[in-house]
Amino acid sequence: MIIYKTKDEIELLRQSSLLVGKTLAEVAKLIKPGVTTAELDKIAEEFILDNKAKPGFKGLYGCPSTLLTSVNEAVVHGLPTDKPLVEGDIVSVDCGVLMNGFYGDSAYTFKIGEVSKEVQKLLDVTQSCLTKAIEQARVNNTIGDIGFAVQLEAEKNGFSVVRDLVGHGLGRALHEKPEVPNFGKRGKGPTIKSGLVIAIEPMINMGRKDVVQLEDGWTIVTKDRKPSAHFEHDVAITEEGVDVLSTFKYIEEVLEGK
Repeated sequence: MIIYKTKDEIELLRQSSLLVGKTLAEVAKLIKPGVTTAELDKIAEEFILDNKAKPGFKGLYGCPSTLLTSVNEAVVHGLPTDKPLVEGDIVSVDCGVLMNGFYGDSAYTFKIGEVSKEVQKLLDVTQSCLTKAIEQARVNNTIGDIGFAVQLEAEKNGFSVVRDLVGHGLGRALHEKPEVPNFGKRGKGPTIKSGLVIAIEPMINMGRKDVVQLEDGWTIVTKDRKPSAHFEHDVAITEEGVDVLSTFKYIEEVLEGK
């Protein structure tokens, strides 16, 4: 069952989503060659707790960490480690918070120093996929319209869309109905109605779409071990239009100042 949100609930979801963006900005301040993802995880957890919220992922489904940090060929659900990041890496940092009874959930793929032109294109196209998807998130469109927009943008640029993992509804639970695939057909799937809040999260691979899970039971990697990128926003759809609740603004301000 899809749970539609009131205006007041959307404002609470916005607060949670904005705190995720601010947490990822704290990560942006520290992320560089030589830093470990375990160090980033510790900083993120402290920041969330200092802001009177709870880490949204830690303990949920048995997750041991505040952040999920997916490096290079890792698509999503990578666990923080003591292995230092190195020049040329990319790392998707996915973060959730629980505040005032509602979840926020957003992800940003960071560059570690300089990356290849091909990897830069992957990052740019994945962000473009997110933008195209958000443009389709409006009343009377369908979930299939969102997935179609992501798939079209990715594939016309020579990349592939992960099929095994999807976006989702967001509210008092981290994962609510409906599922929001990053592929699909126009006009298919549930019709979007006012009050829907969803997390849209393109996961785009440089190589083939196929993925496998590592022995840790969490980390999902590309089967061909080519890089993957991941960006995620929380959006509310109302009669007034699409309302992006999360933001990359704080992250980008930090990165531009480095």
